Amino acid sequence: MASDSSAAAAAAAAASTAIAVDDPLPIRRLEPSDNAKGFFALLSQLSPLPPVPDDAFQARLAEINALGADHLIAVVEDPATSRIVATGSVFIEKKFIRGCSSVGHIEDVVVDAAARGRRLGQKIVKYLVEHARANGCYKVILDCTPELRGYYESCGFVEKNIQMAIYFNH
Repeated sequence: MASDSSAAAAAAAAASTAIAVDDPLPIRRLEPSDNAKGFFALLSQLSPLPPVPDDAFQARLAEINALGADHLIAVVEDPATSRIVATGSVFIEKKFIRGCSSVGHIEDVVVDAAARGRRLGQKIVKYLVEHARANGCYKVILDCTPELRGYYESCGFVEKNIQMAIYFNH
């Protein structure tokens, strides 16, 4: 019986995050070939980052993919340029509170500067939110700068609490 409910949950998750095949800019999971399609150049528009060798990219992607639905990096590839023009990720934290529920954490949402104004960010965020919902999360949270507060409010988020951080020198 548990395997039937697991299979049903997986099918529901896949259906809820599926994008129509005829969508001109469909959302999909990050793939091994995306390293050559400007994935890191896109991420560097969010935060400066050093070059990442392909073998390190492939190893990290394999680690992430091994987590299944608990860690999703979604991308939009522009078919006209074969470049990644939008991305975002959600990871699902398993909790003990709320009856052993889960929380979705959205991170690293960025749209290429040349592709902004096409609602790709909202499309990615909605996709990630629906993935979290389909995988049993009771809420989805994200951190953003004060300048992006209004943007994320337009995506349905409400301001809650204060973010705190400790950064390590790595």
